[in-house]
Amino acid sequence: HVQLVESGGGSVQAGGSLRLSCTASGFTMDKPDMGWYRQAPGNECELVSTISSDRSTFYSQSVMGRFTISQDTAKNTMYLQMNSLKPEDTAMYYCAAGFEAWPGGNCPDYTYWGQGTQVTVS
Repeated sequence: HVQLVESGGGSVQAGGSLRLSCTASGFTMDKPDMGWYRQAPGNECELVSTISSDRSTFYSQSVMGRFTISQDTAKNTMYLQMNSLKPEDTAMYYCAAGFEAWPGGNCPDYTYWGQGTQVTVS
């Protein structure tokens, strides 16, 4: 039973930073590709950043240079360090995982999803 649990969201002023975490469990064989997506009210699901099973990374243009994706394989945890946050970064952020999914331009490219964590930038 695959489970993805996000944490680290919250409210921050513009220019501030947050670090999101996603802990994965239930992957017993191959290591999946993983990533972060976000969705604001009224908007479609949007790719933020993804990391492949061999640690290749991809960033959307809107976050490149501000956000950094990383993994701690020993802890089965993926992180998203978000710096220089802007009000337009406000959204529900979701952790996703899948196989042969990287870089994943569309949300359905990933099979497994967390419950989401809210990020609000004012």
